[in-house]
Amino acid sequence: MTGPATLPLAGLKVLDLSRLLPGPYATLVLADLGASVDKLEDPAGGDYLRHMPPQLGDEGAHFFALNRNKRSVTLDLKSAEGADAFRRLVRGYDVLVESFRPGVMDKLGCGYDALTAFHPRLVYCAITGYGQTGPDRLKAGHDLNYIARSGVLAYGGERGGPPAMPGVQVGDIGGGSLFALVGILAALHERERTGQGRFVDVSMTDGSLAFLHMHLASRLALGAEGAPLARGLETLNGGYPCYNVYRTGDGRYLSVGSLEPKFFRGLCDRLGRPDLVAEGYDAGETGLSARRELARLFAEKPLAHWMDLLRDADVCVEPVNEGDDVLRDPQLVARGLFVQAHDSLRGRAFTHLRTPLDFGPLPLRPPPQLGQHTRAVLTEAGFSDAEVERLARSGP
Repeated sequence: MTGPATLPLAGLKVLDLSRLLPGPYATLVLADLGASVDKLEDPAGGDYLRHMPPQLGDEGAHFFALNRNKRSVTLDLKSAEGADAFRRLVRGYDVLVESFRPGVMDKLGCGYDALTAFHPRLVYCAITGYGQTGPDRLKAGHDLNYIARSGVLAYGGERGGPPAMPGVQVGDIGGGSLFALVGILAALHERERTGQGRFVDVSMTDGSLAFLHMHLASRLALGAEGAPLARGLETLNGGYPCYNVYRTGDGRYLSVGSLEPKFFRGLCDRLGRPDLVAEGYDAGETGLSARRELARLFAEKPLAHWMDLLRDADVCVEPVNEGDDVLRDPQLVARGLFVQAHDSLRGRAFTHLRTPLDFGPLPLRPPPQLGQHTRAVLTEAGFSDAEVERLARSGP
């Protein structure tokens, strides 16, 4: 029989002080993989996502999306009693995740040095916009700023046009959450060998730069023989006709990823335009002419026509799913990415989006109310009944 106890991270204890998206998504993945995640929140409102629209009743839908399988405990770290309780509490955890600006936890007497003085096995992960070092370490920022500084924002968009704003949080998830997970798991593996934890410094700007690794590292390798990266002119950012997005006759879009010659040749043959094959890999005026011809051709018929025409063709062409299309995509549905469960706390069923790694049955405990588990968490940590009641009363 399988269950949460059989998941790969069963037994791992995580204390999550982070807010908004990067940290909570990282700890959501850990929780879905079996870790026990306790979310420590400020009694005065908790995670900001609890109150941000869109609203699910009287709670934020974004908070709901990111915080299943977690418990919520409230402590006021700005009070001497709350900070002391935190230092006692953290002894029982393997991993701590926080997303404050550098130095905030140190000022509270709860930073890495203070905690590891009595808990050397702790893996401490700090997710920040610009990292713990450098001239901009204390600057405020958001996803758009991080991808702007790293060059990622400038790389997308039409040639000669403005940068195209991504519709998703590349810096938060890709640069923050995923590199936090890599760092945490690497540090845990190292701890098995050395018995020592580690400080994991995750900069979302650094992490965003990784999305340009192939392109920018190639630029560095070429040196004087190369040229600076340019929007809409490179192989994979719109420069080639064979790797682009085209509008169809009904206002929908096709993603054409026919990068290898065999795929683009197959596409052109199916379209009855073998004359375009030689022009598919030109980022100059000849390629621009071929791209315009493909755009004219795809605009003549609706999306369904092109999907029918190409259904049995192995040419790397897919529809651009819009809105709720993604929820009905047969491949995503077959992969079990949408999981329904009854939420006893809210008295209704919800469909959850599972995190991408499937190691077994997905635990689906509902997202917690603010401070819902304060008493239970403190009791488990060995606090006396009187201490638990006093600290719990200072909560929401």
